[in-house]
Amino acid sequence: MFARHDLVWLTSRGWQRVRSGAPQAALSALDRWRDGGWPAVVRRTEAGMLPGEVAIGFPLPPRPEDGGKLKFGCAVEMSDIGRRTRALPLVGALDAVPVQWREGLEALERQAADAGVSLSVYGSVALAALTGQYYLTPLSDIDVLLQPQTRRQLMIGLDLLSWHAGILPLDGEVVFPDGRAVAWKELRAAFAGAPGTRVLTKGLDRIALVLPEALMATLEEEHG
Repeated sequence: MFARHDLVWLTSRGWQRVRSGAPQAALSALDRWRDGGWPAVVRRTEAGMLPGEVAIGFPLPPRPEDGGKLKFGCAVEMSDIGRRTRALPLVGALDAVPVQWREGLEALERQAADAGVSLSVYGSVALAALTGQYYLTPLSDIDVLLQPQTRRQLMIGLDLLSWHAGILPLDGEVVFPDGRAVAWKELRAAFAGAPGTRVLTKGLDRIALVLPEALMATLEEEHG
């Protein structure tokens, strides 16, 4: 099963399919993407897609002349995908971040690993690490994915992200075992807010407002 932020590498046929539906303005950038061997990113399913199709996107780097960003998305068939991985682990992006972030992110990654908490990255930080292209600016956020399996991992992860957000521009999501994701800042605020506060969740095929308790129910309890 695919998830938002998964990374997929296309076959030759997949690239032919992508190019056939791309606007002329995007072709040269897409060809550089293909020639670089870089992955596309799985995104939320769109209305009208056929069974067996996967929605993917190419978040192309900012244009040097004006900083504008060109994003191109399309749908491919499962057979167009040669390889897939989950989102890039945080440890795999550390060498790509600006020096002023590195020490703080290394500490976050180390503390999370020591606690058994899984952290990945997406967005500009992941794309800079994967492609070596210019994505990061002084205004960039660090989009982190917290992927807990237990309630303990969730609470430790939220505490770590909240603390490190005091010194780093952290943003991102908590992805629950059933694939639903919620902004970690929104979830943390809901825990501290009035009972009945709902949070906006994003899945591969739907967006919905749910109670945090419904998300917590997907996590394992730790005993002993």
